[in-house]
Amino acid sequence: MRPTKIMISGGGTGGHIFPAIAIANALRRIEPACELLFIGALGRMEMEKVPAAGYKIEGLEIAGFQRGSLLKNIELPFKIYKSVRKAYSLIKEFTPDVVVGVGGYASGPLLYAASKKNIPYLIQEQNSYAGITNKFLAKGAAKICVAFEGMELFFPASRIIKTGNPVRESVVDIKGKRHAGAALLKLDPQKKTILVTGGSLGAGTLNKSIEKHLQELIDQDIQVIWQTGKYYYEGVMQRVGHPHKNVVVLEFLNKMDLPGAMPEEV
Repeated sequence: MRPTKIMISGGGTGGHIFPAIAIANALRRIEPACELLFIGALGRMEMEKVPAAGYKIEGLEIAGFQRGSLLKNIELPFKIYKSVRKAYSLIKEFTPDVVVGVGGYASGPLLYAASKKNIPYLIQEQNSYAGITNKFLAKGAAKICVAFEGMELFFPASRIIKTGNPVRESVVDIKGKRHAGAALLKLDPQKKTILVTGGSLGAGTLNKSIEKHLQELIDQDIQVIWQTGKYYYEGVMQRVGHPHKNVVVLEFLNKMDLPGAMPEEV
């Protein structure tokens, strides 16, 4: 009997990539011999993060709609066409038993190709408001895994399963890692600590709020682990720099388990 073959598609942000990796890790625990292939978007962070987690990935030349820039969208139909064609080719070569889509640019072409080839596919929606790709492809999905109530607003109720969001085991298993986290970030394990994160790309409102109240936290001798996100790091560093020994400003936390073991508040 041959091992189960599964394709996992999506990415663009950590909010898509890390649940996808968590799904892959869980599948490997259930069936160690299963064959897994990730499909991502060329130039996006999944092309780095997925191989770092030990999985093979193929890239599609796909991008999202650029609001406010008609010129940048001229090539979009051609990219979608090329990506769908490559998705068909990858499916033919890999012959998956099932396809999983976690959202993001690469999910659409692969799930669409899977639907046309009558390959069952599952959607994993992390958010309380479903994305365009997932809403479009929901009707053909075998199952739709969600984290929030009320998702019948976007998806067929009969296909919804409330599973919560997949989380990597290493992120959950933080017991006894506080001192290691403090050593990694050069912080005091005995001090009160908060972790600020708006995801891999960052959240502007959250960053502005922390920047505004940072001195108050410093004055209270509270340590701050501040993940600004890719889009905001440079600007935050220009304005804030390294304000105090109690504050660690990072673009992205690669090992979330160690920093995640430190804070009393997130």
